[in-house]
Amino acid sequence: MSSVDVVPARVNTAKIAVGVTFAMNGLALAGWLSRAPAIRDGLELSVAGFGLLLLCMSGTSVASIPLAGPLVQRVGPARAVLIASMAEAFGLALLATATLISSVPLAGLALLFCGFGTSTWDVAMNVEAADVERRIGRTIMPRFHAGFSLGTVAGAGVGAAASAIGVPIWAQLYVTTVIVVAVQLAVVRRFLPHVEPEPGTKPAMTAGQAWREPRTILIGLILLGFGFTEGSANDWLAISLVDGYHAGDTLGAIGFGVFVTAMTLGRMYGGAAADRWGRVPVLRLTAVSAAAGVLLVVFGGSIEFALAGALLWGVGASLGFPIGMSAAADDPIHAAMRVSVAGSVGYGAFLAGPPLIGFLSEHFGILKGLLCVFAALLLGLAASHAAKPLRTP
Repeated sequence: MSSVDVVPARVNTAKIAVGVTFAMNGLALAGWLSRAPAIRDGLELSVAGFGLLLLCMSGTSVASIPLAGPLVQRVGPARAVLIASMAEAFGLALLATATLISSVPLAGLALLFCGFGTSTWDVAMNVEAADVERRIGRTIMPRFHAGFSLGTVAGAGVGAAASAIGVPIWAQLYVTTVIVVAVQLAVVRRFLPHVEPEPGTKPAMTAGQAWREPRTILIGLILLGFGFTEGSANDWLAISLVDGYHAGDTLGAIGFGVFVTAMTLGRMYGGAAADRWGRVPVLRLTAVSAAAGVLLVVFGGSIEFALAGALLWGVGASLGFPIGMSAAADDPIHAAMRVSVAGSVGYGAFLAGPPLIGFLSEHFGILKGLLCVFAALLLGLAASHAAKPLRTP
């Protein structure tokens, strides 16, 4: 077999492995979040106390993103994903033990490991995905992110099924830990080999240099704008349909399902649109779609129009994050640091979004509170030109 035959087969194997690790990342996260009430009850916490406990994860997650770039740059994406996924698995095992013995301090420690694992895993797998995408020669990053979405759906399904048949949350978490460890030990061996830069090539950049790059910061703003657009629907769409349209919980869940399905399908098939029309026009089109969807949800006046809005909103939110990650990783030598820095900016959306919409909703109503999504879309739209492919030597 010639070397020409070997390379595509190796890249295709890596593509499958990266797809699996995206799905596992979503499964590990959603599996326990879907049973957050059971964890709260097992720890005997109030709603406010559980919210403070979750800060252990969200704070560590955001703080770990800037550190992920140097780690990936030093040891390569495969080892970084392995380290991060094992940290995540260890955190899940600790969380299982914490709920079993009702220990809040141990749960806090567990979520510190989960926060580090989730964010570092995210950066590392996106760097590997960008390398696979470059070698294949077409836009497939959105499909990897669709794999993450499918993983979250599977994790939520596992959580719901376990709850329905009476499986204790600690038992579910122990099983999830075993699955994560077994799958990740297998898939990282199929990643592309990490190649050190040859002597004489340009050195990898530092974090400080990446933070001073206007293009990298603008890509971070794309991630921030579209991440806010996605996260606000994840957190508030079902509630807005129930409270704003006086719909039942079932219709609220259906509306959220319409959004998630539309976003997943957009990621499955949006890569071809980016290849045909270019990243920047596609980002602008999806921003328009999301804006139209938000308008229908807020001002549609009926549940039918609101559900149509959820569909447009899902399509509009689908491609901003994966295309932004691809743009940040255009130069393979500097990909790890740029993805880390852009991700640090973008993940601010997941910290700021929920409390901001909650505050606005308290004063102006849940539907009008969603109008702040327009500000996020304008931010992503204004920065969208930065996603233009970077020409590297």
